[in-house]
Amino acid sequence: MALRVYNTLTRQKEDFQPLRPGKVGMYVCGPTVYKPSHIGHMVGPVIFDTVKRYLAYLGYQVTWVVNITDVDDKLIARARELGTTVKELAGKMTADYLDCLKKLNVTGIDHMPKATEHIAEMIGMISRLIEKGYAYPAGGDVYFDITKDEDYGKLCGFDPEQLEAGSRVEVSEKKRNPGDFALWKGSKPGEPSWESPWGPGRPGWHIECSAMSMKLLGETLDIHGGGLDLRFPHHEDELAQSESYSNRPFARYWMHNGLLKMGSAKMAGSVGNVINVADVLRHVSGEVLRFFLISTHYRSPIDLGEWDREKSPLPPGLVNAQKGYEAFFRFEERYERLTGKSFLSLAAPARANDRRAFRRPEHGEYLARFREYMDDDFNTGGAAAVLFELVTALNRFADVNKLEEPAGRRAEALADFEEGALLLKELGQVLGLFYEAPAQKKLGGDDRLVAGLMQLLIDVRNNLRAEAKKIAGKDDPVKKALFEQTDIIRKRLGEIGVTLEDRPGGTGWRVTRV
Repeated sequence: MALRVYNTLTRQKEDFQPLRPGKVGMYVCGPTVYKPSHIGHMVGPVIFDTVKRYLAYLGYQVTWVVNITDVDDKLIARARELGTTVKELAGKMTADYLDCLKKLNVTGIDHMPKATEHIAEMIGMISRLIEKGYAYPAGGDVYFDITKDEDYGKLCGFDPEQLEAGSRVEVSEKKRNPGDFALWKGSKPGEPSWESPWGPGRPGWHIECSAMSMKLLGETLDIHGGGLDLRFPHHEDELAQSESYSNRPFARYWMHNGLLKMGSAKMAGSVGNVINVADVLRHVSGEVLRFFLISTHYRSPIDLGEWDREKSPLPPGLVNAQKGYEAFFRFEERYERLTGKSFLSLAAPARANDRRAFRRPEHGEYLARFREYMDDDFNTGGAAAVLFELVTALNRFADVNKLEEPAGRRAEALADFEEGALLLKELGQVLGLFYEAPAQKKLGGDDRLVAGLMQLLIDVRNNLRAEAKKIAGKDDPVKKALFEQTDIIRKRLGEIGVTLEDRPGGTGWRVTRV
């Protein structure tokens, strides 16, 4: 099956054919850096990082650009509120954003241009739009005249004459039409400004992305991505000004990801329901958060569920993601027990190989199903489900073949198990997973002390069980009392978030508390 991508512009899935064979230019709108990153800010980066990973897996050479909006009305207002400068605030919040990306394994961004570093390109683009009759100066501002663009509104599918003043578009008496949008804004006293042919000011939001994307990727992009909430006015206006400037298609494929929700409401600062990434990562790993964000199809909403903050430190969606992802953490530890090697260090193939042969045919079937999901408009939710099926099958195989018992372990069975594990690592890394070690022994305090105390409890419990088994008769009161004590140890550990695992090779433990 060839890769097919849903194009917002045409409202249908299309075969993926980049402008230049084998190469892909991808631009995704980045943040306005005026507040710490909340998990809604991570949806787009995680999704499009996964898109790039899969394209690279298929053999494409991908150049991915994510911009930083470091001058904007929101930034100016927030800096004034905090008593700092726009530059200082933007620098601090950009550092926070980059740290969040790193913790969620978003590693594929090739260029991250800042708006303030490309003012000259924006001024040049605005000047050309004025020359061509698509834009007009007005009292220190410059506006794009939407009536001059014959197909304005084609991305969202509406008639521009139906636009009303104030409908997500700034109101101004300087405009010729209510839907006209700002390319340049004259500065007010105390605001950041740059010199221009129209007086001191700063660029409009939309022109920033057009200028930076064209400079780094050319006048036609292969993929333009962003959240569904950016489709209008931001992407509609980007499209209009870019194609009016170049007389060429601006993007071959427009991809819009669904938004993060908490119950019925979108996560947004204006709603007051944001959860900062730093707060989430106090309770779950970056890998679990990434897994949660790709566990549905990227065009669908991602629902955290209704959250009672007094009862749980995390919303239900993240609690469930943590519990589900424990299956992979347990497998990583099991692989190390059985092979003596680190699962995270496995050198899995980074490129797809259609001629690959497997020792066990079912492994090839898992790979084929994974590819089918990803080829169908990057369906990461379906692909993640295949990973769960594979890890379940590998655990069942280990149990049936008694791989936990060294004396009865067959070399051929272990080789089959390792083949499946390598495939799991290969598919997981396409989704950006399996990069972080399980948070096994993070109970606080000194890790060596905690590990020693846990081993002491396990030894006491094992001794109680051994003594109980020596006593004949299942109804013996002493035997019952001994087993009750072992149950108490397991139960009390469970109450503080520690799970004991009895295996043929001994008893292990893990932290499961969110």
